[in-house]
Amino acid sequence: MPTVKQLLLPEESVGPATVFAPVDIIQGTSFPMPRLLFDAGADEARMWKTSAVSYGSGAWTIEVIWYAVNATSGVVRWEIAVAAVTPETDSQDIETKAFATAVTVDDTHLGTTSKRLHKATFTVSGANLDGVAADDDVRIRLRRIGSNVADTLANDAAVTEVRLSYSDS
Repeated sequence: MPTVKQLLLPEESVGPATVFAPVDIIQGTSFPMPRLLFDAGADEARMWKTSAVSYGSGAWTIEVIWYAVNATSGVVRWEIAVAAVTPETDSQDIETKAFATAVTVDDTHLGTTSKRLHKATFTVSGANLDGVAADDDVRIRLRRIGSNVADTLANDAAVTEVRLSYSDS
């Protein structure tokens, strides 16, 4: 049962018409760091277009790699939603397609260093996968739900990548 893996990069994402996390590139000491800056206290989103290349069946694992820009404690509430369309089969208007019910994860900062990388892991399955089939046109939306009382990280959460994996059988 091989696993298909896809990497979704900040610079490949698009924002909704309003309330989106901006793409930013910080010049680090040794290399530049592309990132998405999700504000504290706001519900900001970014989206990626991909394809369910060689998808077989079962749940998807989605990992959000992030760090706190300037905090050493707190919780970030992340949300993932998926929309899938099968070309030549689905009659849904692609411009009005809705996302399936979102999945949320609260990820706790591990402390000591503000720019320490963290990984929030989602398992997306069943109806939350929107009936995805092999080679479907897929949209993935990531949001920070900063308005939620559980989100206590005091400042920006910077996302450096999103990792998608699933079984091809």
